[in-house]
Amino acid sequence: MNRNAYGILMAAVLTGLCASGCGAQDGVQNGTQEQPAQAEEHKTETDTDTEDSVIVVMGPTSEPESGFDPAYGWGAGEHVHEPLIQSTLTVTKPDLSIDYDLATDMQVSEDGMAWTVTIRDDVFFTDGDPLTAEDVAFTYNTVKADSSVNDFTMLKEAVAVDEKTVEFRMERPYSIWPYTMAIVGIVPEHAYGPAYGENPVGSGRYLMKQWDKGQQIIFEANPDYYGEAPKMKKVTVLFMDEDAAYAAVMAGQADLAYTAASYSDQAVDGYTLLAYETVDNRGINLPAAPASADAEGNPMGNDLTDDVRVRRAVNIGIDREEMIQNVLNGYGTAAYSVCDRMPWYNDAAQVSYDPEGAAALLEEAGWLPGPDGIREKDGVRAELNILYSAGDSVRQALAADTQNQLKKLGIDASIEGVGWDTAYTRAQAEPLMWGWGAHTPMELYNIYHTLEGGSAEYSPYSNEKVDQYMDEALAATSLEESYELWKKAQWDGETGITQQGDIPWIWLCNIDHLYWAKEGLHVADQKLHPHGHGWSIVNNVDQWYWER
Repeated sequence: MNRNAYGILMAAVLTGLCASGCGAQDGVQNGTQEQPAQAEEHKTETDTDTEDSVIVVMGPTSEPESGFDPAYGWGAGEHVHEPLIQSTLTVTKPDLSIDYDLATDMQVSEDGMAWTVTIRDDVFFTDGDPLTAEDVAFTYNTVKADSSVNDFTMLKEAVAVDEKTVEFRMERPYSIWPYTMAIVGIVPEHAYGPAYGENPVGSGRYLMKQWDKGQQIIFEANPDYYGEAPKMKKVTVLFMDEDAAYAAVMAGQADLAYTAASYSDQAVDGYTLLAYETVDNRGINLPAAPASADAEGNPMGNDLTDDVRVRRAVNIGIDREEMIQNVLNGYGTAAYSVCDRMPWYNDAAQVSYDPEGAAALLEEAGWLPGPDGIREKDGVRAELNILYSAGDSVRQALAADTQNQLKKLGIDASIEGVGWDTAYTRAQAEPLMWGWGAHTPMELYNIYHTLEGGSAEYSPYSNEKVDQYMDEALAATSLEESYELWKKAQWDGETGITQQGDIPWIWLCNIDHLYWAKEGLHVADQKLHPHGHGWSIVNNVDQWYWER
């Protein structure tokens, strides 16, 4: 059964288990109907029958198609989290600084070309074999060779110095290596092969008991885990679309389920709506180069947004709080950078809504109001086409709100839904509603650093000084030193990527991640969630418990 069919079936089944109207949002009357007796009679094997198990509903895209293999995206990319099955060398603290998991010590050479990590001597894989430095080295050499998600070009090789010491020899200095070590789960060399993703062996808090593809995954606590024993002994993850997830909540068949802001004005008997702040941001690029074409004839640059005064006007002419209320029902925070509240965030990025200042900048740039209110310059109208990912209702709504706000500034914007097969190319000349946000400063580098072709990857932009700061940040000998350099790349008092600088991207909002939680379920405190409304919620599921 494929995912869509399963979601439709679950929605139908669960709707049948509850009172009429509780299966779909349009039929809900404040969500307060009594659950009929038959709902209790239709217990499934995934129901919560004990005090130490939980059922979590995620979206269909959260299911790892390539399985639980770190080389193919598990723990990274759209599944960014602390792997449940495997252990990692490091972890991130609530403030996103670095702490240890398997590692007990790490040292970096003065030239930044070698990281030496000592690991615990009390860790075993679930098949009984000890975890050694050989397994760590094998894991990293494997992900370097095979990773389909993460970039490991900075790593030359990993070498086991002895059973408890591994040395990472680098191709170039990479000060933020500890953040990479926080997402790479260690696999056993003796039990690794093509089928590993479907039958993972790890040393983490949980082991995978069952995987019914397209439907559910069941995890059970690892009885030999070296850390504190998980409070939740069984974790069942169901994969459903938003409507089916809401139906599961209405039927009382889920303990925690993801949801969207469009459902947030509902009330569900026996459930509380939880909202977690994120760095899951949305924003648009403004091509910072004049219109031209690349070697293949594709449009590049934009004559309107090439003027920094226009970009600055857009940045202060958008009322982010109004957008959050209109589009997200208040469940979000204003975004001013791709790394708000991270240790490397420069608060010089923050601006205030200033429509008068925006109008003044546009007039200074020569864009004056025409007869219909749309600004003109040398007979050319101020027009933009804002792209968004077709099928993403939130990005569409954000694009529409941006369109309306730009119209008030005198910029005539249209919006267009496109597929990702063309979006990246078209974003070289047109703004696109993006989603970013990760627990690593490399997000800044990937968006703003100049490539060999002379421009940044996702939108035309280049600043030699910004590049220099980011290169120096990667070559720094400590994370603390690198944080200050990442901040200077954003704004050093004279140049950077913030409002007073080049402002080639406009960040709009960080989207809260919303969940329906059954009353009595205590969900442990969450770190800022990264981009992707999925596995991050269960990073600390071992610490959850029931209050009954």
